[in-house]
Amino acid sequence: MDKVVIVTGGTSGIGLNTARILAERGCRVYEFSRRDSGTAPGVTHIQADVTDEQQVQAAVREVFDRERRIDVVVNNAGFGISGAIEFTDTADAQRQFDVNFFGMVRVNHAVLPIMRGQGHGRIINMSSVAAPIAIPFQAYYSASKSAVRTYSMALQSEVKPYGIEVCAIMPGDVATGFTAARAKNPKGDDEYDGRISRSVAVMEHDEQTGITAEDAGAFVAEKALQKKVPVVCTLGGKYKVFVFLTRLLPNNLLVDLVGKIYAK
Repeated sequence: MDKVVIVTGGTSGIGLNTARILAERGCRVYEFSRRDSGTAPGVTHIQADVTDEQQVQAAVREVFDRERRIDVVVNNAGFGISGAIEFTDTADAQRQFDVNFFGMVRVNHAVLPIMRGQGHGRIINMSSVAAPIAIPFQAYYSASKSAVRTYSMALQSEVKPYGIEVCAIMPGDVATGFTAARAKNPKGDDEYDGRISRSVAVMEHDEQTGITAEDAGAFVAEKALQKKVPVVCTLGGKYKVFVFLTRLLPNNLLVDLVGKIYAK
């Protein structure tokens, strides 16, 4: 393929497998993360925290200086928090958005002038099925991923004339280290009659019995390389059904159904 690709958060889970598969398919892959702790063979690690504008700009410049072009960016870096909205500190909610949403924004700020100048490029932004299906006690994660999806649709309209394609991928449950890394806030569980801990337990079970990270990475790598991509797509067969139902069901009914699963 010989494409130059940047993958953020590529040392574990979906990002690691995406980077590995792209490298195996002949791409020159650069991985951005805070630590070099698991980069796949054939992938070049560059230290960059997506919450640091200067580090992101420097990392993108380094890739461009080496390769003189950037063909694909996969914005995968992210994490999750859980807890009741009432008991979540604003600073924690801001941190969630700073990584999941503004981390993507910083990378795209750096690569868009390059892609526009070269007249082509593809940006893959990792959203989530939790965007159209708002998950109780995971509200800020859902909101951050909804922001990614909306941003991606607007960005596609802006950059399409310059040969740049944008795709927001919405994975369903995927079995990765994301579950163990979730920042869980148990505050208020007594006041909420144990519903916070029960909700998180259901989420974690669903994640760990979900799609493998290898299959998810293969899906993302395919979208990175295929000829045309939709502006929004869903990862996982049953999740495509769930997302389709969100377009048909009245909002009140959808909230009630999700509440019966995650907020009992």
